[in-house]
Amino acid sequence: MVAPFVYTGNPARVVFGAGTLALLPEEIERLGLQRVLIVATPQQAAEAEALAIRLGGRAAAIFAEAAMHTPVDVTERALAAMAGTAVDGLIAVGGGSTTGLAKAIALRTDLPQIVAPTTYAGSEMTPILGETKDGRKTTLTSPKVLPEVVIYDVDLTLTLPPALSLTSGMNAIAHAVEALYAREANPVITLMAEEGIAALARALPVIVPSPKDREARSDALYGAWLCGICLGSVGMALHHKLCHTLGGTFDLPHSETHTAVLPHAVAYNAPAAPDAMRRVARALGVGEAAGGLYDLASKLGAKMALRDLGMPESGIDRAADLALQNPYFNPRPLERDAIRTLIRNAWAGVRPAAA
Repeated sequence: MVAPFVYTGNPARVVFGAGTLALLPEEIERLGLQRVLIVATPQQAAEAEALAIRLGGRAAAIFAEAAMHTPVDVTERALAAMAGTAVDGLIAVGGGSTTGLAKAIALRTDLPQIVAPTTYAGSEMTPILGETKDGRKTTLTSPKVLPEVVIYDVDLTLTLPPALSLTSGMNAIAHAVEALYAREANPVITLMAEEGIAALARALPVIVPSPKDREARSDALYGAWLCGICLGSVGMALHHKLCHTLGGTFDLPHSETHTAVLPHAVAYNAPAAPDAMRRVARALGVGEAAGGLYDLASKLGAKMALRDLGMPESGIDRAADLALQNPYFNPRPLERDAIRTLIRNAWAGVRPAAA
């Protein structure tokens, strides 16, 4: 018997394949856009300029200051730079920082977005925006920030460094894992979540030693798309709360933080979500979910200790306190001592013990 559920599909056009960025002018035309703003990180400024040349007169301006955790002050600078440009659409080609900036601008202007992700972050498939102000990261959900078009181009991921490919893929897996025990879980998302985890779990061990492997890159991007849908369709739980808290408070790298925290958040929730754990383990091809996630990442060379990412030991208690403020839904009740132990274990990078 199928349990009662509610499923809401988010409207978005997805174009998936290799070389699909070449279709960007057609997608701009389809949306009826005349003057677009291209957003990028400082490191991707050259690529943004090349894209502007390809778009010709439709490229109104470039803003190449996107930053990790979407600082509000960067968004405000982007809005100021747009003044007088008659921009009627946004183009974001890049990772989560670039997508985040486009979404933050869209929230304030309601401009349509076309996003071409170059990592596996998954933000492009969600109506969720995380912003940082005064050292505190907060999230919101609004249909205004959901991109109208997402172009998945496998070619854009071929130069993604192996280490970042790994942590970005683990970040995507985290979205699907939490979808399996979300309050709004439903059969559609459960199928997507398990398939997404499996696709990334088979792709990442190939990509790290062979980053130009097109079949593995295609699998990973497909998995990231599925995991992104999961993130955008159901609620988040303890893992994402912890990562938002840690990332915003200690300015930790986003995907690396997800990679280090995920096994411990899963171990914490394992007793309260046995079916989800069975599905995760099955997708990974292992016997136990938390240890399997740790082993997948650590054996491929990921840093599994938050202390190695820049978190001070003195921040453990503060992080535990912040995690209990405005908590997300979680299948297991939040207990401060247990949360502190979780964070301490993630800080030290120890392998979580089987439940």
